Amino acid sequence: MIANLVQLAAEEEQNPLVPAGPELLIGAIAFAIVFFFFWKKLLPTINKVLEERREAIEGGIEKAEAAQSEAQSVLEQYKAQLAEARHEAARLRQDALEQGTALKEELRAEGQRQREEIIAAGHAQIEADRKAASQALRQDVGKLATDLAGKLVGESLEDHARQSRTIDRFLSELEEKAEAAR
Repeated sequence: MIANLVQLAAEEEQNPLVPAGPELLIGAIAFAIVFFFFWKKLLPTINKVLEERREAIEGGIEKAEAAQSEAQSVLEQYKAQLAEARHEAARLRQDALEQGTALKEELRAEGQRQREEIIAAGHAQIEADRKAASQALRQDVGKLATDLAGKLVGESLEDHARQSRTIDRFLSELEEKAEAAR
């Protein structure tokens, strides 16, 4: 019976999914060689490349974080400088406003002083003109009074000293009457 089975097994076609013993042994040895080659040669190279890539990625992340941190510090510095510039501009505006106000007040005071000088000069000129006009009027009135008195008396009153005394006395009397009327 065993012989029948062996014969029957030999007659049957061999299953393609189950390899024969010698093929299985050769396949296992070939797999071991390839596995050894991968394990000794290729796997360390792959691990080295993966490690380098991991370090590069981590380094890139660290560099990116450092760059972001630096950018943040530069942004903070920029904001501080901007705030300082705004503060400086506000201070300059305030200084300019104060200087403008001071200058305006100074110009106003100078204008007031010049106005007072002009008014004082005008008053002095008016007083001088009034005195000159009063003197001229006094002389004219004195001349007319002398001429009129000369015609009334019938003699010439050309004596200058007498004429001056007469004129002064007449004008003094007029001034006294004018003051009394007030």
